[in-house]
Amino acid sequence: MCGRSSLTKTEKELEERFQASFYSDELTRYNPLPNYNVAPTHFHPVITSDEQDKIHLYKWGLIPFWAKDPKIGYKMINARIETIKEKSTYKHAFKSRRCIVPIDGFYEWKREGNTKIPYRIKMKEQEIFCVAGMWEKWSSPEGEEIHTFTMITQPPNEMMEEIHNRMPAILYPEQEKLWLESDVPVEDLYNLITPPDSADMIAYEVSSRVGNVRNNDAQLIEPAGHQGSLFD
Repeated sequence: MCGRSSLTKTEKELEERFQASFYSDELTRYNPLPNYNVAPTHFHPVITSDEQDKIHLYKWGLIPFWAKDPKIGYKMINARIETIKEKSTYKHAFKSRRCIVPIDGFYEWKREGNTKIPYRIKMKEQEIFCVAGMWEKWSSPEGEEIHTFTMITQPPNEMMEEIHNRMPAILYPEQEKLWLESDVPVEDLYNLITPPDSADMIAYEVSSRVGNVRNNDAQLIEPAGHQGSLFD
């Protein structure tokens, strides 16, 4: 499960990285950056397969178009790569409503006895990297439209096995465009999702304050002093 992440860059840095632009009215409405503790239900930048030159702000937690209750989104922050081709909740979005989700790190908790220790994990050479995702547009009976997304997860690489049994479906830069292209065969897209090389990643212990979503400051991404161990 990937339930917390960070995106501490500015809107300008994102626009330069992806050669895409924000909708100014969305920025005014949600003002999401920087976010040191991204959590489900937060509005977060995504780039979709049908508007690759725009950066949208969608709500984290997928609400399928057929859902009766939007609260289902709380349970659909992640989609397992093993099931997205067949599971009715995801298979249509996988075919035609894909997105990339920019982050600059994610948090995971390592169990040691009865204690869970938070780690921040990031890519060594990428200040901003992307997780493969899918998006939906849901309309309420009153006509309100909500755009939502989910992050795809996959089995861990060797480094992540030391921390958790799942990890986000991280894409290398050259894979990002392929994930968004409409004419790439579904099977090729599915095979695109493989764990990144452990040598390209780094993990370090952070403050337990990250466990409280109300905490959102730069100290959350700092190493937890001498108590933290480092995987690199």
